Amino acid sequence: MTDAVRVTVVVDAANCVGSVPDGWWRDRVAATRRLRDSISPAALRQTLHLDEVPHVVLVVEGRARGVDSCESVQVVDAPGVGDDSIVEVTEQSVAQGDGVVVVTADRGLRSRVTGVGARVVGPRVVRST
Repeated sequence: MTDAVRVTVVVDAANCVGSVPDGWWRDRVAATRRLRDSISPAALRQTLHLDEVPHVVLVVEGRARGVDSCESVQVVDAPGVGDDSIVEVTEQSVAQGDGVVVVTADRGLRSRVTGVGARVVGPRVVRST
């Protein structure tokens, strides 16, 4: 029997919020809070075909910062560029032995995180959970 690898799902909040033209630009904090509240780790387990419910980290940048973590989603405020914080969280998780899935459509970020061992999926994965 093999031990299951913990999986961390790192969500690019800006990219996912911006993937739906629902007026998010009028209140970025509220839009990010809605995204946080819509993410279901149990649904991600099924959608991503994981052995366990993943640990979810939502990385927030800019004017959307200030959203609190909740029971099912850890929120990380990027002190600067969100992509740099996403790469940092990904590197830390990989170093701990976690499998990592990054949710983004940003091509440059995709390249950076796959370079450190993450798998990448598009925003639709969290927008439909």
